[in-house]
Amino acid sequence: MEKVRFGKTGLMVSRVAFGGIPIMRLTKAGAAHLLQQVIGLGVNFIDTANGYADSEEKIGEAIKGIKRDSLVIASKSLANDKKTFNEHLDLSLARLGVEYVDIYQLHNVADNARRDAVFAPGGAMEGLSEAVKAGKVRFPGISSHSIPLALEFMKSGAFASIQLPFNFIDCAAAEEAIPLAEKLDMGFIAMKPMGGGLLSDAGLSFRFLGTYGNIVPDPGIEKIEEIREIIGIVEKNEPLSAQDKGEIEKIKAELGSTWCRRCDYCQPCPQGIRISMALNVKSIFKRMTVERARTFVEVPIEKAKTCLECGECVKRCPYHLDIPALLKERIKEYPPQCVSQAFPPEAPAGGKIKPLPVPPEPPPTAR
Repeated sequence: MEKVRFGKTGLMVSRVAFGGIPIMRLTKAGAAHLLQQVIGLGVNFIDTANGYADSEEKIGEAIKGIKRDSLVIASKSLANDKKTFNEHLDLSLARLGVEYVDIYQLHNVADNARRDAVFAPGGAMEGLSEAVKAGKVRFPGISSHSIPLALEFMKSGAFASIQLPFNFIDCAAAEEAIPLAEKLDMGFIAMKPMGGGLLSDAGLSFRFLGTYGNIVPDPGIEKIEEIREIIGIVEKNEPLSAQDKGEIEKIKAELGSTWCRRCDYCQPCPQGIRISMALNVKSIFKRMTVERARTFVEVPIEKAKTCLECGECVKRCPYHLDIPALLKERIKEYPPQCVSQAFPPEAPAGGKIKPLPVPPEPPPTAR
């Protein structure tokens, strides 16, 4: 696969990275086999995080025996303080079985409180800077869900890379962040290139991303067929057609501005509500048969009725969604409205709509 220069790091990375969240659902052997196949297809950029359960361990198993300098490995730490950061980094190195990580990122610094803690004396940023000097990390990076804070971090000059959500429905980064990354020669990782699983059309998603030449998307991959399809789309490098643009506008209009990105930063809920599952009822019904969809959403919807409106999820949500209000809406919509929208009279079940399996919900630590 074609390699591109990843900003001022000078690293040559595949045009598509391997996102390490979904392999949490695979066995260690299954994950290793998948990743080895992916590497065999020419993907050399692997992005994971300390907080993605056993993702790092599975990647470490997969890359045993593979020449280290043929890979670009990125990981992340959610630590606020230097001590915890150092523990996370050492754990990442041990799990991955490597002596250094190419890019180590401060993970989801998306509000002022975390920013202040991370950059305070004795904060995680201090640990990251020292890790670079010690050779444990080659280049410092940061990820966020806040565009204003991301712009601040980028302008600070402290980082070689930035990671932000970017897809055709969550495209705010196109206004300032992506142009600034190009101006500053920073590597840009586009997280959630398919909306955290909300978007189902890989062709539409990656043709859109292909219009931005200085970004590297990192789709979460669970099956080899997924990355093969994506590589094929990226290598064709076809521009968005007028029909594509119309479809994008249609999807954006349907979703509005209050859609859940399934990042699960709102978790854990004191009532045990699987918030992202409950908020994505319509999407699930559109992707699956009615009978199959019910098995996934009935329990989350019933749990949603126990919401105490404590507001803890709202504080954690990087998109400032009024989650209790949205849960009420979804409860009202389920099941008649979402079923009728998924299977309107002119499109009966089993017709144009292709049912797709929804994997089990990942652990609360998944991002």
